Amino acid sequence: MTALERKKGKDLRGQQVFLRPEESSALTRRQSTTLSDQLQDALLRLAAVVDAGSLRVALRDSVRELLPSTECVCVYMLEGYSRLLSEDPPHELPREGKIRSVVDQLRRCQCLGLPTSELPEKYRICLAAPLPAHRRAVVIPLLNQERDTAIAVLLVGCNPLSDQDELHLNVLEKHASVACTRVQALQTSYQRPPLSPSPIQSHNALQHLHVSDQDYCELDRNILQLCGELFDLDAASLQLKVINYLQEQTQSQCCCLLLVSEDNHQLFCQVVGDKVLEEEISFPLMFGRFGQVVEKKKSITLQDISAEERRQLSSMLGCEICSMLCVPVASRATGQVVALACAFNKRGGQRHTEADEHAIQHCFCYTSTVLTSTLAFQKEQKLKVECQALLQVAKNLFTHLDDVSVLLQEIIVEARNLSDAEICSVFLLDRVSHELVAKVFDGGVVSDEEKEFRIPADQGIAGHVATTGQILNIKDAYSHPLFYRGVDDSTGFKTRNILCFPIKDENNEVIGVAELVNKMNGPWFNRFDEDLATAFSIYCGISIAHSLLYKRVHEAQFRSHLANEMMMYHMKVSEEEVTKLLVTGIEPVKEIHPCFAEFTYTPRSLPDDTTPLCILSMFEDMGFINTYKIDMNTLARFCLMVKKGYRDPPYHNWMHAFSVSHFCYLLYKNLGLSNYLEEIEILALFVSCMCHDLDHRGTNNSFQVASQSVLAALYSSEGSVMERHHFAQAIAILNTHGCNIFDKFNRKDYTRMLDLIRDVILATDLAHHLRIFKDLQKMADDGYNRKNRNHRSMLLCLLMTSCDLSDQTKGWKTTRKIAELIYKEFFSQGDLEKAMGNRPSEMMDREKAYIPELQISFMEHIAMPIYKLLSELLPGATELYERVAANREQWTKVSHKFTIRGLPSNNSLDFLDQEYELLQSQGAFGSDDHCLNGCLDDAEGGRGQ
Repeated sequence: MTALERKKGKDLRGQQVFLRPEESSALTRRQSTTLSDQLQDALLRLAAVVDAGSLRVALRDSVRELLPSTECVCVYMLEGYSRLLSEDPPHELPREGKIRSVVDQLRRCQCLGLPTSELPEKYRICLAAPLPAHRRAVVIPLLNQERDTAIAVLLVGCNPLSDQDELHLNVLEKHASVACTRVQALQTSYQRPPLSPSPIQSHNALQHLHVSDQDYCELDRNILQLCGELFDLDAASLQLKVINYLQEQTQSQCCCLLLVSEDNHQLFCQVVGDKVLEEEISFPLMFGRFGQVVEKKKSITLQDISAEERRQLSSMLGCEICSMLCVPVASRATGQVVALACAFNKRGGQRHTEADEHAIQHCFCYTSTVLTSTLAFQKEQKLKVECQALLQVAKNLFTHLDDVSVLLQEIIVEARNLSDAEICSVFLLDRVSHELVAKVFDGGVVSDEEKEFRIPADQGIAGHVATTGQILNIKDAYSHPLFYRGVDDSTGFKTRNILCFPIKDENNEVIGVAELVNKMNGPWFNRFDEDLATAFSIYCGISIAHSLLYKRVHEAQFRSHLANEMMMYHMKVSEEEVTKLLVTGIEPVKEIHPCFAEFTYTPRSLPDDTTPLCILSMFEDMGFINTYKIDMNTLARFCLMVKKGYRDPPYHNWMHAFSVSHFCYLLYKNLGLSNYLEEIEILALFVSCMCHDLDHRGTNNSFQVASQSVLAALYSSEGSVMERHHFAQAIAILNTHGCNIFDKFNRKDYTRMLDLIRDVILATDLAHHLRIFKDLQKMADDGYNRKNRNHRSMLLCLLMTSCDLSDQTKGWKTTRKIAELIYKEFFSQGDLEKAMGNRPSEMMDREKAYIPELQISFMEHIAMPIYKLLSELLPGATELYERVAANREQWTKVSHKFTIRGLPSNNSLDFLDQEYELLQSQGAFGSDDHCLNGCLDDAEGGRGQ
């Protein structure tokens, strides 16, 4: 057979029976079923055919067996380039028409019937349209995968195909296509000398040896009888029958088959005489003269082997060898030697003759295809078992992710069991010290770090594998230059062979090495062991990487828990603080200040230590305490905890949160929020105002992401980094003992409350506000509907944003002072960004920011549209819009005095008040007597102002 023919054949003995492993596993995942016995019989039937006539019969019988409802099957085979011919009755498929157009689509099709004119009379009853409702005509093209053409076509009349029928036909089509390709290849190459004897050659050879036609016919009857008995799916059973036949034909005491492994490195024997070995015997292919038989494809006798080979064969057979004949058996598909047929001790003390050799060749002329196909099937079955074993291994490994040592011990046990190795060792790569570390051995886990075993990561066999990342299969350890036999000499242990493979993580980085020593049921580790180790190492790598990650996550959780405990300890509110806050009772808001409930009031004028009590007063005045039966001690502790949860940046501190909460109270008192929202929504809004900037660090979301902070790692994938952190801190306070002000809520209300707080706090991200602004405007244009839950949700977001920016609705001095605080915070962030090597935005850069222009832009594009929209929805909010507009106008008036970028050297904008005070003295503005707490002299501050 030429190289081209071998390419066409492509190891047909391996393909003609079963799917490749990846196709088989994909089929299993997709259909969750196994091949039926009928399908297996059909595949074996197809595998055995070597001529077109037998193939037609096999195709017809296979379809009838798989589809019991089949009424007729018409088989067309390709002849030449385009002719599709059938022999029953002899006719050609029309080159044009419906059937041919379906065939040209190269996929199976079922329909209600085929055109009568395109069918021979024999098949019109079962295939011609129109068919009864319960019958179908199925057109099945069998494809030549290399040429992408139909090599055969089946027309089938049957019932509608079920899912199981479709599954079986999918598999049958693949194997039928291979069988058709094989038969076609054999037909085109029949004129060339076959690589193994054909029946005709065998006959001619026997005639040359003076074997009569009568004897040859007897031989044919015997071989046909043997072929009829070769129906087993077990290769050992088939070998028994073939070996018994050979013993009878060659008059030998004992025969055996030495099978050649696929990697051509080993010979193995499963059956000797009439006995199936419990464990197959294997030995190197280059064992004496046997390797030359495989290479040269010429028979040998006892006289051709050495005394040592003779002794080993005698040991395998259990008897003394007096005569021997070893004949190579070649695959008729590939021409490669797949087995050595050996006959020992011819009866009568005679030597084996040339007739015996040809009798053996004649036998395998008929049986080699079935034998190799069954061996391929057995290999697939073994692979299936190994895959199932690997899946069980994966299950076992992934149940021990919590402890690396236990996981490594499990890896050692599983690796030993899978490969039948005597010893297994696993090393992890320590990248810091560049060493391979083993603290888990066959005997158990070493707990003492002083006893753990360390070797340099670039020395020895394990070091070589760790460095190269390649598997290393050493068949003779003592002859390998990397093996150090000093340990064997000192312990008395003998290392025969080693299979060492890398363990890699999902990034294909080596994280460890596993070393298997001494193959127990063979001379060394074979190619199958290498493939198994490669697959096993993937599971090992994933499980070890995830175990180490699990450990790091666990440690991070402990550190986080400790940090949270420490934070809560420093935020802890003592019983004395709670008692001190409540000792005077809740003060009515009128006693805090007569204008406390008016939009003109500036809450920043209050001393810092009185703000928690003011929060309690607002809770009481809005009726939340009575409505929701909030425990006073719990509420006081919650307020104090929230106050302590704020850091002290210039602007985003507790006083900002208090001012925002107070503005929410003002909206409730002055705009009648109860007419627009449910009570639970108003409570959620007020609590969100208190908590909306918890643990603010004085930097924004973009800084968290750019600096790759812990917060960014936690929340950047979800967006709104800081807002999500604020909400998480609020939940942490609520979960603190004695701080849950919602503990009297039922499960439904409690869940809704937390959802509302989350949504409202996330709404403080101006990016969120800009995303929903069009929807807010549409809601205002269409009219607000209190019964519409989406309307209430959007109104809550708008109210939260208006509370957050409420400093812009106060008098000029307040607005100006707030700008001073905001830009102090902005410029601090800009300085940090510069230190990181980044370029801050203009508003964060103290060398570029022109404050009046930035403030005017902010008011025109953010603040004023918000309060204008609010006034459209809640008419009483008009004065808020007007005050923001007045402040914007004042920024325009004072901008001519602002000749610098950033803040003055004293970080104060007080110089801008001169013109304002002049205009105020002329009565241009209303009163703005309320000073900023902590910003003006204490003499000017106080609750009474």
